[in-house]
Amino acid sequence: MPVFEAISSLALVSVRIAFDYVMKWLQLLGFVATCISVASSTTIADIQGNSFLSPLNGQTVSNVTGVVTAKWSSGFWIIGEPSEDVRVSNGLNIFTSSATNLAKVKVGDLVSLGGKVSEYRSTTYPNYLYVTEIASPTNITVLSSNNTVTPVVLGVDRSPPTQQLTGLDSGPDGYLSVPNNVTLLEVVNPTLQPDLYGLDFWESLEGQLVTIPNPTTIGFANTYGEFWVYGDWNVTGKNSRGGLSITIGPDGKPDANPEAVMIGGPLDGTKTPAVALGSTLADITGIVYYQFGFFYVLPTTAPTVIANASGYAEPTKIKSNPKKDCKITFGDYNIENMTPTSPHLPIVANHIATYLNTPDIMFIQEIQDNSGATDDGTVSANVTLTKLVNAIAGYSNVTYSFVEIDPTDGTDGGEPGGNIRQAYLYRPEKLTLATGAPAGTALDKVEVVVRDNGKPKLNFNPGRIDPTNAAWNASRKPLVAEWKTPGGEKLFTINVHLASKGGSSSNWGNARPPVNSPVDARSAQISLVGAFAASLLEADKKANILLAGDFNEYIQTREVFKPVTDVLFEADEVAGLPEVERYTYVYDQNSEALDHMFVSKAIAKRGVKVEHIHVNNWASTLAERYSDHDPSVGRIHLCD
Repeated sequence: MPVFEAISSLALVSVRIAFDYVMKWLQLLGFVATCISVASSTTIADIQGNSFLSPLNGQTVSNVTGVVTAKWSSGFWIIGEPSEDVRVSNGLNIFTSSATNLAKVKVGDLVSLGGKVSEYRSTTYPNYLYVTEIASPTNITVLSSNNTVTPVVLGVDRSPPTQQLTGLDSGPDGYLSVPNNVTLLEVVNPTLQPDLYGLDFWESLEGQLVTIPNPTTIGFANTYGEFWVYGDWNVTGKNSRGGLSITIGPDGKPDANPEAVMIGGPLDGTKTPAVALGSTLADITGIVYYQFGFFYVLPTTAPTVIANASGYAEPTKIKSNPKKDCKITFGDYNIENMTPTSPHLPIVANHIATYLNTPDIMFIQEIQDNSGATDDGTVSANVTLTKLVNAIAGYSNVTYSFVEIDPTDGTDGGEPGGNIRQAYLYRPEKLTLATGAPAGTALDKVEVVVRDNGKPKLNFNPGRIDPTNAAWNASRKPLVAEWKTPGGEKLFTINVHLASKGGSSSNWGNARPPVNSPVDARSAQISLVGAFAASLLEADKKANILLAGDFNEYIQTREVFKPVTDVLFEADEVAGLPEVERYTYVYDQNSEALDHMFVSKAIAKRGVKVEHIHVNNWASTLAERYSDHDPSVGRIHLCD
C-alpha cells in the first residue's frame, strides 16, 4: 500500500472517532438541557395549590404550559393537566393588556410562558378575595394549535355544596353571626374543603372552563347585566318561583345558598339577555373567575333565554269584613321613596286596592315629605299621603284616613331632603285612634301608662319610641299607635323601618363573618322595640300587639332579633307559611325577608293568616318592579 493511502485511511478513522465523540457530547448536552428545562418548568397545579393563596405567590416561574381556553381584553386563561387533588385547580388567569401578547395566542393554542405569580386584588376593595394569576407574561410560545378542551360539567363532574360558604363562619348563625369580621380569610388561608364550603368549591375551580347545564336565574340582572343562576344540580331553599330562599339548614345554621353563582359579561362582547326570577336558559359555558366581591362564571358568549317563569302575582283572598269587629286585616309595604309626584304612586295605590284588598290598616314605610328630595326644610307629608289615599280610593270604594308624625328635618336618614317616615293608612269604619292621649311630636317619647282599670294605654297617641336615643341617629323612629274597634276591642301597633344595610360587605368576601352594617345599630334598635313591647305585656299579658315593617334584617339573624322574639311571635311562623315562601325581597342569590310581622301571644293563639304578594319581584322586567320590596297582607283576631 502506498504510504499516502495509509496516512489517508488513518486520518479518516481519526475524523470518524472525533465526530462520534463530539456527537455523543452534543447528545449528552441536549439531554442535560432538556432536564434543566423540565426541572425549571412549573405546572398550573403547582401555582394554584390547595388553598386560597398560591404557594408560589411573588415567585417568577417559567415554562408554564397550558391550552388557551378563553380571551378578553385583560388577558387570557390557560388550562393544564388536571390534578388528582380535587382541591387544586388546573386553570389560570394570564393577565396582560399588551396587544402584542394578546395577538400571539388564540383559543385552542397550547402555549408555554413565564412570568411572576401574583395574587391580585384592587387596593380600593380590601374585602375582595385575591385572584391568582401570572402578570405580564414573558416568553409566550405557541407549541400547537386547534386543541380542544372539555369543560367541567357542573352537576355531573363536580357539584357545589348547598349550605355554608366557609368553615370560618363558625358562630351559631353561620355567615349571619355577630360579631362580624372576626377573622380574615386571607390571613387564615385555610386548606380548601370544596365538598363542604361554597367559597372553597368555587376557588378550587378558579380559572377553569365549566359548563352550567339548564341554568335558572334567581333575580333580575344588575345595572351591568350580571345575574345569578344555579344549574342542574342539588339546591336547597328552592321556592315556588324558582328562587333560593334563606332558610335554616339541617345543621341549625342559616343556609347561605353557596350553590348559586354570578354570570358576568360575555367574553366575546355580546350582550347578556334580560332575565327575571325563574327564567330558564340554555347551557352556559365559561370561566370561573373572582371579581367585584363574588365568584363569577364569565360566559364565552351571551346566554340564551329559553323561557321566563309563568304566571303573575295574584290578589290576596284575604278580605276586610266590616261586620266582623274582631277580625282585622292588615298590610305592610315599603313603597320606596314615595313623593306627591312619584310615577309609581298610582301603581302602588293599585297594589293596595287590588292585590291587598284594601286592608283595615296598612303599615307604610318610605313616605317622603311634600317636596320630595328637594332639601328645602319641608317636613310635612300630608300632600304625599293625601294623593296616595285618593289614588287608592280611585281604584276602590275605600277612602283611608292616615296617621304619621313629621320628623325633625334631616335626622331620619334616607334620601337627602326626603325626610322619609312611616305612616298608617286605616279604614275608620273598622279602626280609630284610641282617645285620651295627645299626638306626639318628633321628639316626644311614647311610654306605656296604666289606666284606672289596670289596662295599658299610651301617653302619646301616636308616638315614637325613645326618639332621642342615639340608636336612632340618622334612622327612622318606630311609630306606635293604640287603636279601638267600634265594639271596643283594642290593638297596639308598632311600625318600624330600621337602619339600612348600607356599608355591608359581600357575603363572598374576605371578612368572616361578613360585615352586616350597621348590625350594632339595628341590634340596639330591635332591643328598644322589644323592650317597648315587653312594657305593654307587663301591663297586660293579654294585650293585642302587632309589630310590622322593614327591619332591614333577616329573621335568621337570630341573635339580633332575640329581644323581639323573646316577647312576640313571628306571624309567618304562626300562620304556618312554608319557610321557602317567606320572602319579600330578592338580592344577590337570595330570596329573603327584610320585612317582618310579629304578634303577641294573645293574637297568636287565635290564629294568624299571612300572604306575601310578589307584585314586584315576580315582575317580568325590572321596569315593572315599582318597589324593591313586595307587600304583605294578613288577618288577625282581636277577641276569642
